[in-house]
This record gives sequence, structure tokens and C-alpha cells, in this order.
Amino acid sequence: MKDNLGERACEIAAYIIDTGATVRAAAKHFGVSKSTVHKDLSERVVIYNPALYGQVRRVLELNKAERHIRGGLATRRKYKGV
Repeated sequence: MKDNLGERACEIAAYIIDTGATVRAAAKHFGVSKSTVHKDLSERVVIYNPALYGQVRRVLELNKAERHIRGGLATRRKYKGV
């Protein structure tokens, strides 16, 4: 069971690194919850592949820094009817 968790965590991390996807997008892509993706990335990847963890942390920090912009764009689309 733990091997499957580690494999899934590394697959999700690789997907986020390759695509720059958000936690929400990765959760939707893999069919798991946002909480599962967050736990996989913050706790499991560091155990199974520390080098991958460093790379995915950088992408997640970038996404976190940009989230206020995405939120503003979503609100704009909502009120413009696009």
C-alpha cells in the first residue's frame, strides 16, 4: 500500500512540475481530493523522492504567489459573463 502512495505522490509531483498545474487542477486530473494532493506533496514526496520535492515546492510557491491574480480574473469573468 505504501508503495502505491509513494508512486502516486511522485506521479502527481511530476505532473505539477511538467505542466505548472495548481493543486486543484492536479486533483481533478488524478481523480483525488485537494487534501490528498496536498498531503502527497507536502509529506509523502519528501520521503520517497527529496529531489522531486524541491522542484515541486518551487512550482507550488509560484502558484501560491499568483493565486490572487487568478482569483481576480475569475471574478472578472464572472461579472462580464464570459
